[in-house]
Amino acid sequence: MNPPDAAPDERTWQAMSAAALRARSHAHAPYSGFAVGAALLDEHGEIHAGCNVENAAYPQGLCAEAVALGHLVSSGGRRIRAALVLGVAKQPVTPCGGCRQKLREFAGDAWDDLPVWSADETGITAKHTLGELLPASFGPDHLEST
Repeated sequence: MNPPDAAPDERTWQAMSAAALRARSHAHAPYSGFAVGAALLDEHGEIHAGCNVENAAYPQGLCAEAVALGHLVSSGGRRIRAALVLGVAKQPVTPCGGCRQKLREFAGDAWDDLPVWSADETGITAKHTLGELLPASFGPDHLEST
């Protein structure tokens, strides 16, 4: 793995993809059948993975990114350095709007440059930044006192 503040290297992306794939295998998706895994790299260089958890009361389900974020925070992480979402679809799977906002909360000052990559079972399918996925976003800096 690379140093904690360095940009993620290829080995780190591979480790994140493997973690997301493992997490995806545990997804609870009995209603949609659409299993998703996610992996987040924190400021300490640790990878935190999660899977989607559906619920019969649909709005109560959890996205894979939200589960991974819960793991990151409960493990002592406070900043996301990179995110990877893994799902199988005709087009690359990216975070939903709500998860994009959740990632924004923990992305730090350079939130717009946060790498958010998509993958499927065969490899990386798309590379974005959070700024591309969530332009003109609302974030913690809007709530700072003047």
